[in-house]
Amino acid sequence: MSLVITDLCIARGGIPVLDGLSFTLEPGQALILRGPNGSGKTTLLRTIAGLQPPISGQMEGGEDTIAYAGHSDGIKPTLTVTENLTFWASVFGTKSISNALKAFDLELLCDRPAGELSAGQKRRLGLSRMLVTGRPIWVLDEPTVSLDVKSVAMFATAVRAHLGQGGSALIATHIDLGLDCEVLEVGPFKAKPPAIEDFDGGFL
Repeated sequence: MSLVITDLCIARGGIPVLDGLSFTLEPGQALILRGPNGSGKTTLLRTIAGLQPPISGQMEGGEDTIAYAGHSDGIKPTLTVTENLTFWASVFGTKSISNALKAFDLELLCDRPAGELSAGQKRRLGLSRMLVTGRPIWVLDEPTVSLDVKSVAMFATAVRAHLGQGGSALIATHIDLGLDCEVLEVGPFKAKPPAIEDFDGGFL
């Protein structure tokens, strides 16, 4: 299923940050979002994932098809690696977690409480959740934070496999993942600052 974004305007704290943004993400395609910190990448991904409404514009194809991974790893520290993945698999109605454990080299850590993992291991566990969602569109915000070079390559391999199965991925990242994909610079879509007389309206 394609994700079609048309003339999207999004806001952070009531103030528009990106405006007039349009793109289409096709099955089998990855799209990398680039832009300086504070440019609106996270706000865009949260909006596309349905965590906040846009000011205007259209989003088509994302209903019940998107799996989102933000800055938080989304894991329970008191649960083991297996228990964390089993929980997420049950939420999304999938059965097996074995592929997720293998893809992110978590098999030897499966019985360890998540709270005892290193930062990189926690990140790998958080990203492995994507594989148990069964959803075709991955939306990822700086997914390689805390990952070493080997783990970054592991993540890139998981994304390639997902694309090869007809999935798609929208990724905000500053590093080169070695993926054959297009890059979307968000800078040209920076919204105009509100006029002074309209400034208070941004907080209503």
